[in-house]
Amino acid sequence: MKALYKSGAHPGFELVDRPEPDAGFGEVKIRVMTTGICGTDLHIESWDPWAQGMIPAPLIPGHEFYGEVVALGGGIRGVSIGDRVSGEGHVVCGVCRNCRAGRRQMCIHTSSVGVQRDGAFAEFVVVPETNVWVHDASITPELGAVFDPFGNAVHTALSFPLVGEDVLITGAGPIGLMAVAVARHAGARKIAITDVSAPRLELARGVGADIAIDVSRMRIADAQRELGMREGFDIGMEMSGHAAALPEMIDNMTHGGRIAMLGLPSAPIAIDWGKVVTHMLTLKGIYGREMFETWYAMSAMLQSNRTLRDAVSSVVTDCLPAQEWQQGFATARDGASGKVVLDWTTF
Repeated sequence: MKALYKSGAHPGFELVDRPEPDAGFGEVKIRVMTTGICGTDLHIESWDPWAQGMIPAPLIPGHEFYGEVVALGGGIRGVSIGDRVSGEGHVVCGVCRNCRAGRRQMCIHTSSVGVQRDGAFAEFVVVPETNVWVHDASITPELGAVFDPFGNAVHTALSFPLVGEDVLITGAGPIGLMAVAVARHAGARKIAITDVSAPRLELARGVGADIAIDVSRMRIADAQRELGMREGFDIGMEMSGHAAALPEMIDNMTHGGRIAMLGLPSAPIAIDWGKVVTHMLTLKGIYGREMFETWYAMSAMLQSNRTLRDAVSSVVTDCLPAQEWQQGFATARDGASGKVVLDWTTF
C-alpha cells in the first residue's frame, strides 16, 4: 500500500510502499478515504523536540481519518464490512483504574494511533473494534476525516453549561472555529474569538462568532464594550497554547468564570494566581475526547442540526490528493487556512 512514512529519527516523510496491515483478533481493517492533517503531524514531520521524545520511528503517522471497513478480525460484534467509519485515536489498556471505572480518556497507558503505533496516512489502517465509530449517510468523507478534532472542540465546549453564557475563545485554528459553532448550537449568548490571522477570523465570523478579535490590533476588554457586556466572560476556551492568551483571558473573566484549556502552552505562562483565587475562577484541562460520550454528542448534534453540520464542514478549507501531501502540510503550517484534508482514493 502507499503510505506516508517516517523512516527514522529525522525531519520529513516519504511517500512509499509499505506492507498492508492485517486485522488481528478484535481488530478492524479500514480502507482509508480521507485524513486530516493535525498539529501533531506537523510536529512529527518537522521532528521537533516534542516528536523526538514521543515518536518511536519508524512509523506511519496520521490519526484523523474516514474510510470503509474492508476486513474483520475474529471476535467482532458491532462493525460490518462496508461500514463507513472514523476512529478514536487513543487506544487504551482497559485494565488500569480509570479504564475500569469508565474513564477511558484518562487511561494511564494510552497508545495513540499515528503516534505510538502505525496510523492512517496510508491506504489502509488497522484499529481495535472498540475504537471504531460508524457514521450515518449524512457524514461526508471530508467531515468524517475531522471527527477527531471536532471531538476536541465538543469536549472543550461542553465542559461547562453554555446556555445564555458569554463565551471567549482564544485561538481561531480549526478546533477553535468548530468550538464557535458548537457554542452557538448549545445556546451561548455572545461569542468572541481571538487570533491574528485575518483569514481565520473571517472564517470565525462565518461559523457564528459575534466578534472576531485581531489581538494585534484590539484588546479583549475593548471587544467586551463593543458587545455591550457589563461584566466579564462567563466561559473561556483556551485553544491557542500561546503564552499571552491565558493571562488575558483570566483578566477578562467574570467572577466565578470557568475556563477549559485545550491548547498546549508553547512557553511557560505567568498566571495571576491571586486573581484566580479571589475571583473564584475554575481552570480545567482538556485532552482528547471523552470515550465515547463525546462521540455520541457530536454525532447527535450533526444529525439534528443542518446549520451546525454545514458550519463544521466549512472549517475544511482545503482537500488535496494524498500525492500532494507536501503542499497540504505547507498549507496547514502557514496558519491562514482552516482544516486541511488529504484524499487517499486517488492512487
